[in-house]
Amino acid sequence: MDAPLKVIGFTFIRNAILYDYPVVESIRSILPLVDHVVVAVGESSDNTLELIQSIDPERIKIVSTRWDDSLRAGGRVLAAETDKALQAVDSDAHWAIYIQGDEVLHEKDHSAIRSAMERYKNDTKVDGLLFNYLHFYGSYDFVGASANWYRNEIRCIRPNGRIYSFRDAQGFRKDDDQLLSVKAIDACVYHYGWVKQPEAMQKKQVNFNKLWHDDAWVEQHIAKVDAFEYEKHVEYLARFQGTHPAVMQARIKAMQWQFNHDPSMDRRTVKNKLKDWLRTRLGLDFSYKNYRLLK
Repeated sequence: MDAPLKVIGFTFIRNAILYDYPVVESIRSILPLVDHVVVAVGESSDNTLELIQSIDPERIKIVSTRWDDSLRAGGRVLAAETDKALQAVDSDAHWAIYIQGDEVLHEKDHSAIRSAMERYKNDTKVDGLLFNYLHFYGSYDFVGASANWYRNEIRCIRPNGRIYSFRDAQGFRKDDDQLLSVKAIDACVYHYGWVKQPEAMQKKQVNFNKLWHDDAWVEQHIAKVDAFEYEKHVEYLARFQGTHPAVMQARIKAMQWQFNHDPSMDRRTVKNKLKDWLRTRLGLDFSYKNYRLLK
């Protein structure tokens, strides 16, 4: 008899309050899809642990961790923390859904995700499921539209002990650095990493870049301002025409800063124009792909 579908969520977080991460919304957005969620909670300077404990004590499994801040090459510490959470996922689960602290799933996609997990549950050729992405910038009204934003990534994998987080935890690899074989599904990750209180966003910029660079680089390249200046970093946006996940509504209503932007004034680089033309007219996509897409 075929076992019922078992799905575990996993994520990691540190200093969620200090850097204004929507991690509560993130975790709540996957709860309807999973049996429980493993959260690797790093030692924090705020009340992140208490925040995570308050979500759903019966369905949240906390793994307390200490980040190795010496891993400053390519954001490797993020992958290390992801792996700590993944290692605590039940080995008998069919799937593990990964969500980062600034990513949220829309409830309208739950049925498609569930259906795909059921469809490929016993198909061992499929290592993971590939999601679409929307990257919000500046406010909840705009999304990144340039070719520099990644369009897809793996967010559901088999917790079989062979798969591990890759580089800065954007994606995954298996065994000895092999690409995962994945199926694309009609579901989207709403990425809110670039929509924060400007003061929190600037703090995050300083802290986050220390995961990739040494102090001298951060001192030279990160502006010494109190609040992040969104307009100075704009690169081709489009107005968002859809709806946000229900779990995000309270946060959206509480937004306290202004981001006034006219997308018609954006200047695209020649390189981005060429990439967009090749993709829309010829179906050629040269964006980075950390996976092997199964037809």
